[in-house]
Parts: sequence; C-alpha cells; structure tokens
Amino acid sequence: MGIRVDIDVMLARRKMGVGELSEKIGITPANLAVLKNGRAKAVRFSTLEALCRELDCQPGDLLIFEPDAG
Repeated sequence: MGIRVDIDVMLARRKMGVGELSEKIGITPANLAVLKNGRAKAVRFSTLEALCRELDCQPGDLLIFEPDAG
C-alpha cells in the first residue's frame, strides 16, 4: 500500500471540517479530499507544513507507512 495520509483523525480531534481546513491551508476542498481519500500520488512540503500548522500536529501524525503484503 505504501504511504497513507491520515487526516480524518486529526480533523475529528480538532472538531474541524474539510471545508474549514481547506480554506485555512489554501487548497480546494476537492484537492484536500484527494489527500484524505488516499488518491494523492504526492504531497507538497508546503501543503504538509500548512496541514501540520493548522492541525497542530507533526508530519508523522498524518503520514502512515503501510508495507505491501507479500
């Protein structure tokens, strides 16, 4: 599977919706949904930095490594 972006947990902890977060970090709700739903092929460091700033977390709180089975 590789790297998974786990934004849902941090959004729930902060009681924040996707629309509010996307506005705060300056990306569209659609692009945030791509990250949130695991369809992103890459994440810009500037986006990761903005996510960490607004969610008050570390990159390791958002990026989860899941090795491929087999």
